[in-house]
Amino acid sequence: MSYAEPVSSGKRLTGLAVVVLVHAAVVYALVTGLARTIVEVVRPPLETKIIEETKVRPPDKPPPPPPPRLAAPPPPYIPPPEVQVQLPPTAQPAISAITTAKPTTPVAPPGQRAPVQVQQPSKPHVPRTPAVVDAKACDKPEYPPASLRAQETGVVLLSFLIDLDGAVLESKVERSTGFRRLDEAARKALGLCKFKPATVDGKPEKSWARIEYEWKIE
Repeated sequence: MSYAEPVSSGKRLTGLAVVVLVHAAVVYALVTGLARTIVEVVRPPLETKIIEETKVRPPDKPPPPPPPRLAAPPPPYIPPPEVQVQLPPTAQPAISAITTAKPTTPVAPPGQRAPVQVQQPSKPHVPRTPAVVDAKACDKPEYPPASLRAQETGVVLLSFLIDLDGAVLESKVERSTGFRRLDEAARKALGLCKFKPATVDGKPEKSWARIEYEWKIE
């Protein structure tokens, strides 16, 4: 057995009507834009501020340089006055005579002694005679067969070092014929000869002498 008090149908209908009215009011507000107006009223107004751009201050300009110091101009140059000193007539040396001849003895300047000129003794003359080199006194050099077949000719200039007894110590070719065979044949053949040595004060000495030999086909 239930003791709850039964709900009356009138209260139920009243509650249902209230819910329907609320929904209808919400729909009407959405349709007519009333809700947007309310939201705009509730939302606080926005504040706008204009922020000015901060200007950067340019750096200070350096101070201008000091003006240059102008040096004082040098004082004007004044040349000293020219003073001409006139010598008395007695102070000038007198010129007695002029000559172009060269003095044989040195003349000393005034107030000094003249230098003494020492004469060098003359060297005694020593007689000298050169060496005599004559190819006629020697055996005639033999013509190289190869040079003879090739018809080689020419004149060779030889130098000989003559010893005290007239023998040849050294020999060399100073001017060639242009053919080595002819030069060597003449040098070897004439180097076997004996010549007249040079003398100094009648005594023989070593010396160089020259001789020319001509190669020709007869």
